[in-house]
Amino acid sequence: MRRTITGFSNPTVKFLRSLREKKHRRQERRFLAEGLRLLTDARESGILPEMLVMATNRASHPLLEALEADVAAAGGDVIEMDEDILVKVTGKDNPQAVAGVFGEFDTRLATIERETAPIWLVAQALRDPGNLGTMLRTGDAVGAGGLILIDDCADPFSVEAVRASMGAIFTQKLAQARWDEFLPWLRAGNGQLVAASLRDAQDYRTAPYAAPCFLMVGNESRGLPTEYEDACDLRVTMPMLGRADSLNAAVAGAVLAYEALAHLR
Repeated sequence: MRRTITGFSNPTVKFLRSLREKKHRRQERRFLAEGLRLLTDARESGILPEMLVMATNRASHPLLEALEADVAAAGGDVIEMDEDILVKVTGKDNPQAVAGVFGEFDTRLATIERETAPIWLVAQALRDPGNLGTMLRTGDAVGAGGLILIDDCADPFSVEAVRASMGAIFTQKLAQARWDEFLPWLRAGNGQLVAASLRDAQDYRTAPYAAPCFLMVGNESRGLPTEYEDACDLRVTMPMLGRADSLNAAVAGAVLAYEALAHLR
């Protein structure tokens, strides 16, 4: 269904604005993604928004026309609104000309098929949505199966995390679990658990990686708990040649992922 919204008090505008808050995303089990590139990545991955929102003064583009046609054919809502209303929806002064509402994905561990990829990324208590999105993007770049979030992480469906993923939220599997759920699941099948660590660790360039390899990084400020490190099959470290004693969590994950990829090819 196609319609035009002209008022700020429209219930759909209120609904869209509410998706910027975690409690409403959880309640609705929906999330917002902005930009033609992200929505095109979703479409090419076989995922269409339930609601497509476009600025009335948008420039024409064949990818947007294809997206609009597919959403309409699937029975989704196609909505036009003035840019000043779209500003209220996205919370940005210069919003993208297009946004979409998607249903949240099934993030149970049971949806992960570990043998489908040589590498999986794991993040424990990752609090920054930008780091989370970057890890998804890294996973896409190295051909990882996806990202498993352990314990209390940032919301992967926040606007910030989705934006930072650069579309990888739609190409990577995503799972969420507590540690006491994740570890038994991992040990029930094949899988090498590798931690980025400073304690009794091997050089990351010569470590014996094995597929499927689960590369785990910890919280941005605290790192991994000792008992989590102890449960790993392998602990690896990267040389720090300057004054800093650690890398950003997402950067560390990317360095490890590319090194593991080189060993597992």
